[in-house]
Amino acid sequence: MFRCGIDYKRFRFIMPLLLLFAIIFDLIAIGARSGWVEDENAASHYASMWRECRGRNNIWECKSLMDYSWAQGVAALMIIGLLILIVAFIISIAGMCNPASVPFLSVAILLFIVAIIQIIALIIYPVNFNEKIYEGQYNYTWAYGFGWGATIICLGCSFIFCCLIRYIDDINGSEKIKYIYPPPKH
Repeated sequence: MFRCGIDYKRFRFIMPLLLLFAIIFDLIAIGARSGWVEDENAASHYASMWRECRGRNNIWECKSLMDYSWAQGVAALMIIGLLILIVAFIISIAGMCNPASVPFLSVAILLFIVAIIQIIALIIYPVNFNEKIYEGQYNYTWAYGFGWGATIICLGCSFIFCCLIRYIDDINGSEKIKYIYPPPKH
């Protein structure tokens, strides 16, 4: 795949591992209770994908963000992206076991769709949060960063799966050996 000595046959083993990391990152981002956003001093206001909490001195009043249509859309997009990512992971695991049966292009397309869906969700959230709930300076936390991490992994893996299509015969072991002969003398 690369002329600098990286063996592309190993990618069939590395790619499912990367997709597993993306699934874990998505699960962390979706299930984080501590929040995607917190106010500047992290003492009076924070919001996750599901709810926002306000309070002082460890007395918090929380309400669901699912009353807002933009929050429902973000949750739906992130969950749909996670489900498609799990399907792509299962297909890539099948490819690790039997590389002849893997449709690399379909995995690449699924991962690209996941990346697009999650990019949309991860842009909708801060834009609408700032318009509807913004009350000062906020910081986006590690949970929101895990969402972006999963999205970047999906986008990168989609490009690598597209590149693997070119080397499918060699990965399967069915590539014909190319001998280099000198040109015949006339």
